[in-house]
Amino acid sequence: MFVALEPRRLYRQVAEQIRVLIETGELQPGTRLPPERQLAERFSVSRPTVREALIVLEVEGHIRIRMGSGVYISNRPPQHASAPLPKEDSEGPLEILQARCLIESGIAEEAARLATPASIARIDAILERMAHSLGDASVALACDRDFHSAIVDIIENSALKHFTGMVYDSRMSPYFKKLASYFEGPHTWKLALDEHYVIRDAIAAGDPAAAREAMRHHLTLAQKRFSESFGEEPTRED
Repeated sequence: MFVALEPRRLYRQVAEQIRVLIETGELQPGTRLPPERQLAERFSVSRPTVREALIVLEVEGHIRIRMGSGVYISNRPPQHASAPLPKEDSEGPLEILQARCLIESGIAEEAARLATPASIARIDAILERMAHSLGDASVALACDRDFHSAIVDIIENSALKHFTGMVYDSRMSPYFKKLASYFEGPHTWKLALDEHYVIRDAIAAGDPAAAREAMRHHLTLAQKRFSESFGEEPTRED
């Protein structure tokens, strides 16, 4: 039923194969898809790639993800998405996080060489605001963006500021938001805040190597948090 894929825009190819099976009726409404691990094996892709494909299909209305139970074919025909669908060559959420890890690690390293007391005070104010907003996802997200922007601003490079802002804001797509809805919450924002403090301390200490490693560690963990399973391995039938 499933065919192994060529290594090109894999999450979109996985989504398309499953979409065709749904639209042709080979996968019936109410049917539970095989577990994420099995789908990854059948498509010869990674589990995060499968996860991104499932998010695309859920936003389109083809499937329902039920945490702790599995992924089911929707009983109703999909509705037209209120937001434009991404281009076929659009980056997936995990690819965006990987790009941020590579780019922002270098930015943090340079920021540690150039930081001033005023720039550290700005970061401290952002972190204090974030610490009081962990239960409010929209405020926590805004503080997260402000934190990373404040580090870029230390370097005073408008090209880097524009580029990193554009990459960060790509997480506001409906696909990234849907993925975040499963894995973000007060607990994960607290973890992010703790990691931010480590980055802050390394920059304030003027330690480029430590700042680079702290940022790399933070964004690697962020990617890992978004790579958790949907809990599709049920212990009982719903």
